[in-house]
Amino acid sequence: MLLTVITRDRARQMIGLIDLTNLDDRCHADAIDALCAAAMQHEVAAVCVWPDFVAQAAAAVSGSPVRVATVVNFPMGDERAFAVSRLTAGCVDDGADEIDVVLPYRAFAAGDLDHCSDVLRATRLATAGTAHLKVILETGELVEAALVATASRFAIEHGADFIKTSTGKSPVSATPEAVSTMLDAIAEADRTVGIKPSGGIRTVADAELYLGLAEHRLGTDWPTPETFRFGASSLLDALLGAMREA
Repeated sequence: MLLTVITRDRARQMIGLIDLTNLDDRCHADAIDALCAAAMQHEVAAVCVWPDFVAQAAAAVSGSPVRVATVVNFPMGDERAFAVSRLTAGCVDDGADEIDVVLPYRAFAAGDLDHCSDVLRATRLATAGTAHLKVILETGELVEAALVATASRFAIEHGADFIKTSTGKSPVSATPEAVSTMLDAIAEADRTVGIKPSGGIRTVADAELYLGLAEHRLGTDWPTPETFRFGASSLLDALLGAMREA
């Protein structure tokens, strides 16, 4: 297997774009403390945790630039709008800076756009202008590029600050094809929208692939923590290894 060799500066750039994630089903308080300590030590963009751990994470990273992200309507995307709204509001009250909400992707594929609109509008309102909205499309379940494109535009029209590929809980997560399609939708938007490739991104080669796609489509200066994130749990270790070897 060929190794992808990058400079220390490139690795450092990528580390600063990571949403360091622990959405393990058996996650516990000690794991969150370790996650937040690593996030602050290595200056990643954010930690992404279950709603139950938002208050703990917010306290742990307080005073640092590290943001706190959490997930709602996750992972199946089949909650009622009211329930999603209540959970979102609670997470914002607990200190979440970013809400990653799952688009009701099965309803979307079936043409039930009213329900999808209700969920996204309710989530947007519950952030009350205090948290960024990242909409998870679950592109591996949408399958067709045309549907991914339509879902991308739909999320943007409903106030997404970022569009995100995947929950990481489905058989197919981020793919270059899906990310390219999402970048096309972002390029066509009338405002700045970010992208978050997520799920299965573990190696330096993975990171270089997806960051390179964004740079090619939108310019080398476009990806910053305000416009590009990696959703990952193990990518940090790979990039730290690349820095040691550079």
